[in-house]
Amino acid sequence: MITLSERLSHDDLAARFRGRRRQLLDAGLYTRSAVLLPLLKDSEGAWQVLFEVRAARLSRQPGEICFPGGRVEEGDADEKETACRETAEELGLTRQAITVWGELDYIITPFNLFLYPFVGEIRPAGEFRPNPAEVAEVFTLPLIKLRALTPATHFVSVEAVPPADFPFAKIPHGRAYPWRTGLLPEVFYEVEGRVIWGLTARVLKNFLDLAGGRPAGRG
Repeated sequence: MITLSERLSHDDLAARFRGRRRQLLDAGLYTRSAVLLPLLKDSEGAWQVLFEVRAARLSRQPGEICFPGGRVEEGDADEKETACRETAEELGLTRQAITVWGELDYIITPFNLFLYPFVGEIRPAGEFRPNPAEVAEVFTLPLIKLRALTPATHFVSVEAVPPADFPFAKIPHGRAYPWRTGLLPEVFYEVEGRVIWGLTARVLKNFLDLAGGRPAGRG
């Protein structure tokens, strides 16, 4: 029996939702990370996109091409601050050398990662002092060349695999339950003998799509 104290009036119930801003459900299950897609100008004034090659000693994705970034830490004011802090630490820059222009589209992966990408400028584009513990190499590619590329997209199937102790008896069809499957897009850019793929390529494609179509002149 519901007691009077447990009843909610119409106004009380509505007030719990009025003006509420949506959040990510089960956010505690996800690792929040942020990256910066850094742009800089070369000596001729043309835009370049900066990339890193991850150090071989790293336990995750060693030797792969990426943008600077990392996990959101408790002391970070927000995801933008994470992207700036990680960029400064990895490239050996001061925070003042980094200007964030804006946000790119965030990515939620099937692997419990919530990625916040940003785009911005590094200025002045002087000598970098990469952290060797994290960065094996830093290189740039001309924006005008990247804009002219058509990436290849392949799809990886993602399936639900319940553990052995899953309570199959409590769901319709038991072990034969028709679990949903999904498709994970994997984007590939091949340029100047390098292969850019994975989340880095998806962030790059998002940036290039938002920046405009194929170039008519200088980037």
